[in-house]
Parts: sequence; C-alpha cells; structure tokens
Amino acid sequence: MGQILMVQLLVPILLVLLVGAGAKPERGYAKCEIKKYKYCYNVVYACPKDCPYDCTMDCRSCQPICVGGQSSSPKTARCWDKNYPKCYNMEHACPNACPGGCEVDCNTCKPVCKCDKPGAVCQDPRFIGGDGITFYFHGKKDNNFCLVSDTNLHINAHFIGRRNENMKRDFTWVQSIAILFDNHQLFLGALKTSTWEDSIDRFALSFNGEPITLNQSQGAKWESSNVSILRETATNNIVVEVEGKFRITAKVVPITNEDSRIHNYGITKDDCFAHLDLGFKFFSLSNKVSGVLGQTYKPNYVTNLDIGAKMAVMGGGKEYQTTTLFSPDCSVAHFVGNNGSNNDIAMVEDLMLPSMSCTSGIDAQGVVCRR
Repeated sequence: MGQILMVQLLVPILLVLLVGAGAKPERGYAKCEIKKYKYCYNVVYACPKDCPYDCTMDCRSCQPICVGGQSSSPKTARCWDKNYPKCYNMEHACPNACPGGCEVDCNTCKPVCKCDKPGAVCQDPRFIGGDGITFYFHGKKDNNFCLVSDTNLHINAHFIGRRNENMKRDFTWVQSIAILFDNHQLFLGALKTSTWEDSIDRFALSFNGEPITLNQSQGAKWESSNVSILRETATNNIVVEVEGKFRITAKVVPITNEDSRIHNYGITKDDCFAHLDLGFKFFSLSNKVSGVLGQTYKPNYVTNLDIGAKMAVMGGGKEYQTTTLFSPDCSVAHFVGNNGSNNDIAMVEDLMLPSMSCTSGIDAQGVVCRR
C-alpha cells in the first residue's frame, strides 16, 4: 500500500518537472469512458496527427477526433461521378468522426466515412456486406482469397500479416487485389514500406501485365478503353472504375506505432505493413455471385453470422482460397470471362445501394445498414 501511495505521489511531481523542463509527449491519447459502448469502453487511441495533443474519443465510432474541429488540415473529398452534375467535383470536408478519410456519396452529395459503407474492406479485414452487416474475415497471411466471383468478374485479395502467439490466428491485412473481367487483368497493390510518409505514393498498379504510370497530382487520370483510374489526392488514394461493372476506392495506409502498441500487432521498424483500405460498388452482378464479399449481394442471401457477437467472424478460409493472386480457382468460383455468356442469368443491376442507411449497431459493435 505504501509503495502504491508513493507512486501516486511521484507521478504528478514528475509530470510537473517535465512540463517545467519544456518536455512534450510525442502524442496525446484518448479513451472511451462510457460503459454502454462495450466494444470501445476503456480502449485507448493516440490522437490524430492533425491534433496530436488535443483530442477526445467518439465512443460510437470508437475513433479519436480533434476537439472542436481543430484539425489544421482537414481531409476533403469530392464526387467524381459525372452522372451527378450537381455534385460532381464539389469539395466536401470530411467529418471529424472519419479519421481514415471519407468519400462523397454522389447521390446524396454528402461525405461519409470510407469504411462505414456497404462494400467496405478495411483494417484487420473488416467487411461490410451488400446486406449491410459487418463481419471479419481473417484468412491467413501470405495467402490469396476470392472476395468476389461472378461469371465475368473475379476479385482476389492477397493477405499479409503477423502471427500473434497468444491467438490461434494471424493478424492480417489486404496488401493487394487482382481483378479479372472480360479478358483483362487489373492489379492494385501497396508497396512494402519501412518508414511511412504521406507525401510518398506507395501504389503499384498494372493493367494486363503492363505497369501503369499515374501523375502524382489530385485529379490525375489514366484511361484505357472502358477502364479509368483517378487520383482523389496526390498520393495513396485512387478511384478505379470499369464502366458498367464496378467502381473501387482504394487507399494505401500503414500500421502506425500507436496502432501496433494498442493492438499488440508487433510491427517492427523494417515494415509498417502498408495495406489497402477498399470500398466496392458493383453495377451488374449476377444472382450467382459468390466470394467472401460477393455472396452478400445475392438477393436471397441470408447470413449465418452471429451478428450479436462482439466480432462476427466469417469462416470458410479453404472455401475461398486460391492458388495464386490471379487464379480464379477458389471452390466457389464462377468466372468464365468472355468465354461464357450471361444471357440466361438474372442480373442484380445498379448495386450502388443509394437508399441504404448505415448506423452503428448494438453498443457500437459494428455498422448496420438498412434499405
């Protein structure tokens, strides 16, 4: 008891000495202190870079936000869809509750957090399905899994990660994706990075095996036939679209030292595990679509996940595993490309889900979306 009392007395004294000496901590911290948010209660996060010493915790989203909107350089986003002329190219400031950035819902012309919409694949992969239900699929590090498989669209993801000795699974992130459609192959990947700098682009891009060069300036665009790639910001943030098939937002992000410390990722100085945060919109999937994410877009899909769980986890790793990143050979694959015909297959058109409303789930344990 005496030792505890001594520590309690010494800590304030040391803090006073540090302040008096002009010392300043590298980063401030915030935590949720509202018990009803069980998923976030007592979780500690470092303050964002834009307000390193002055933030608070938004318990609902379980993310630290700048106090009073004091971010010196707030993130912005634009609508890049010319089908919405009243909103096209209009700049919006991202809400404080979107530390990972935002995108503009061109239909409503409002900014929304990138990882809180149907079709999101972010973090230690957290998915939001086409049915609006949030779930995790951890896969396995250094392996490939099919996210979407349809008759003329197949998307595989390569997982990187680290083994957690205290758990029965790997910590994993999506490092790259391969997209097969018609007779084409499109590759998006995050380059291995030791020290992260926002100003340095870490994308690797290729189309049909040929590297893609994209100027490092906001709005820079690359096009080939019905394929386009647009930079939302000068580095590490792009929008990929194949006309009539899909639109993908992709952002390269690192695992920060704070993230690693808080979640015990064990990240070392030689690799910050740069990975992709992704958002998918599909315009014409068939009712046979499958894959970890794709199956959730079936009109008759009924999840077997325990959505009341703190972390609803989808199993079936072997069912979705592929031999290589570009191989459409998972056991649930349907891809035939231009060699097949979709004439007799019912289509699920325009899967942008404009009327879907997303809110935090029970005790903020996930994002629940309703049509």
